[in-house]
Amino acid sequence: MLYAVQTRTTRRERLCSALRQAISEGSLPAESRLPSSRLLAAELTLSRVTVEAAYGQLESEGYLRRTTGQGTFVAIRMRPPAADKETAALPFTPSTRAAAVVTSGGCQDPPFPYAFAAGSPELRAFPHEQWRRIAARQQKLHGNALMRYGDPQGWLPLRQALSTYLGQARGVRCKPEQLIVLTSSQQALQMLALLLLDSGEEVWMENPGYPGARHAFQSAGARVTGVAVDAQGALPGDGAPRLIYLTPSHQYPLGSALSLERRLAWLALAEKRQSWIIEDDYDSEFWYDAQPMPAMQGLAPQRTIYLGTFSKSLFPSLRLAWMVVPEPLVTPLIRLRSVMDGHSAQLPQAVTAAFIEQGHYAAHLRLMRQLYHSRRDLLQERLSALLPDQLELLPCRGGLQMTVLLHEGDEADLTARAAAQQLLLPRLASCWFNQPPQQQGWLLGFSALERAEIISGVNRLATLF
Repeated sequence: MLYAVQTRTTRRERLCSALRQAISEGSLPAESRLPSSRLLAAELTLSRVTVEAAYGQLESEGYLRRTTGQGTFVAIRMRPPAADKETAALPFTPSTRAAAVVTSGGCQDPPFPYAFAAGSPELRAFPHEQWRRIAARQQKLHGNALMRYGDPQGWLPLRQALSTYLGQARGVRCKPEQLIVLTSSQQALQMLALLLLDSGEEVWMENPGYPGARHAFQSAGARVTGVAVDAQGALPGDGAPRLIYLTPSHQYPLGSALSLERRLAWLALAEKRQSWIIEDDYDSEFWYDAQPMPAMQGLAPQRTIYLGTFSKSLFPSLRLAWMVVPEPLVTPLIRLRSVMDGHSAQLPQAVTAAFIEQGHYAAHLRLMRQLYHSRRDLLQERLSALLPDQLELLPCRGGLQMTVLLHEGDEADLTARAAAQQLLLPRLASCWFNQPPQQQGWLLGFSALERAEIISGVNRLATLF
């Protein structure tokens, strides 16, 4: 018996779909004879015209064969689809380059910042109404222009606003022509790896360091070498790396700042070896105890590629980031961007540009610094009071999370037990090249947590020991 699915399609279309499905699944095997159009119409309570039209359609598609005086037959032999178990058992082996990323679990951020998800800004204090008014104004001003294909390099007013802001706030030396607006800093890393690295070439990066950067370089086939980190930041070594990746303003994940002496040493190495330095300035907008040093890029703009993002300073789903690149890299990177995903959405770029130009961005950052500063202080106070022997708190002069080292217990076991209490404890282990890691601990996010949420989170964390 054939049943037509009740949808908004016509009866003829529904009957055609049901017959195709029956043939594809093997319910109607090849050479099966179908009922006459008169009998099927009576059985399904359809008009004979509808059934004739369906048979005619399927005959034209090759599913049926109709012979005068003999009847209507299934004309093709379909291989039945594999059972679910067989489908699930199909072998799959990722490429060698992808295997390290796949097995690591990727870089999935939680959709809601439970205690203590790292890297999430406070969105409850965001100026939503102001943002909506600017968005409406930009839509009215630019209309259809914001709905068309955009410049792969980015909306010019945003690049102009960013160039001015970065020069004033971070000491970055650039023109709007050297800025490229992207979807994320991770996209920037993937593009730079593709442009600058051949398989087997060496990349140096901090150990422990940002896993997303390591995955980007490994996916390009590079040899990634970890360099040690101490209280003054990454230690320069001997060698000739093609690429050097650093987080000098706020080392990820240990939080130290790269000293001026070390910065000059790294720049001298890069100049001598003709290496490129990627400076990831991922959260330098938020400083609490002292203003951060200007960007390294200002010391050597022809040797340094500078990355930044709005995910931490505004909101993650804005999906806007940028890189400032030396002039010889501008054209190839724009062309590379054009074949990867074309361009970033234009309306968010226009809104962000106006938000900066009108002074709202600077005002928002001032408010968030004050808010995050108080939350950082509260987290330090509660951890020191409840877990003085179990955790060592590393200096946290800025940023959205605090790194703590574990003195008692096993990081993996405690993290799993914490999840049962809706506690997210981002592990330090994933940041180390070598396994087991040299140090155990967590990156405890505090920026998106209100006072009560921080207190409750630390109380629950204390029950695990």
